[in-house]
Amino acid sequence: MLRSRTATAGAAVTGALTLVLAGCSSGGDGGEKGGKGGDAKAAPPVITPANGTRQVAPDRPVTVRSDKGRITKVTVTGPKGDKPEGALSADGRSWQTRWGLQPDATYTVTAQGEGGTATSTFTTLKARRKLETGMSPLEDEKVGVGMPVQLLLSLPVTTKQAKAELEKRLEVRMSRPVQGAWYWISDKEVDFRPKDYWPAGQKVQVVARLAGLKVAEGTYGAKDRVLNFTVGPRHVTTINAKKHEATVTDGGKVVRRMKVSLGKPGDDSYTGVMIAQEKNPAMVMDSATTGNPGEYRTPTKWNVRMTYSGTFIHSAPWSTGSQGSANVSHGCVNASPSDAKWFYDFTQRGDVIEVTGTTRKLRFGNGPTPWAKSWQDWLKGSALGAPVTGTPLK
Repeated sequence: MLRSRTATAGAAVTGALTLVLAGCSSGGDGGEKGGKGGDAKAAPPVITPANGTRQVAPDRPVTVRSDKGRITKVTVTGPKGDKPEGALSADGRSWQTRWGLQPDATYTVTAQGEGGTATSTFTTLKARRKLETGMSPLEDEKVGVGMPVQLLLSLPVTTKQAKAELEKRLEVRMSRPVQGAWYWISDKEVDFRPKDYWPAGQKVQVVARLAGLKVAEGTYGAKDRVLNFTVGPRHVTTINAKKHEATVTDGGKVVRRMKVSLGKPGDDSYTGVMIAQEKNPAMVMDSATTGNPGEYRTPTKWNVRMTYSGTFIHSAPWSTGSQGSANVSHGCVNASPSDAKWFYDFTQRGDVIEVTGTTRKLRFGNGPTPWAKSWQDWLKGSALGAPVTGTPLK
């Protein structure tokens, strides 16, 4: 499964990051009086970094200042359509980028003010190491209500300060804002989950403004990323190992009950809240992958993965006689071919699967397992140590 943000600007800043202002000057004559009663003309804005500057640190802000007269328009253009966000001061005389720049890149800034136009073209330094990223879910994927957001990093982020700065650059926009939090699974992965399962039908956009983020000496974020996905129907399946039964619900309504067989003694299935991690219509279950070569090598159909370590719900025609009455598998959840095919077609990645009644507890980290921790324990994994409420998705 995928263990796996160029960010779009907010509604206030669009296009080429052009800011157009309207209004009159506060003085009736449009400028300050000179010693002889003449008006001092406003000069063009001053841009920093200056034109021709090289080796600019990617985390250094771009600024535009005007000593006299207001700034009326600022345009920033970077590589491959990169358009850094910026903000104008309340008095209209200074402007500054909000986030970082891509390393080893060329940017052009054009600033217009009441005194004229200024332009600066500069280049950022080449980072010794670039922090690249991957994300899950997939772009435009429809997922289940238990699916976390996974941000995977190409390099470790090791200090609490750097992790906190990275978290500040992550924004989760939602059509129905709810509370959630980030959790550092490792130095190379940080995941987001809502406090409770996602609302069905939720539309989510994750913006990771990581370009120019300095996470270690000589190490900068390579670029921003944006991820869009939707949450499908609320599918929750509960599997009772003692009753040998799976109960499948859709929006709280039971839609199917299935006879199943779980792991036999010594090969117990995991008890805990898992999610459907991936689906595979046909594969070979090989005991060598669990450290026991030669014990079995069995082709299976309609496989829905529940853990990284190899727990699946799948078709098992050889154990139909035990399904509903005994646990005889090597740890997977066996179902009849018809039930397994139905469950495979019904299931979306991120659907919740809860197993009860076994002696083996699910280990946190054995796949995306955000629901293996309580909300209070999940909050402890944030470098900022606090929950966040999603911003409205427009």
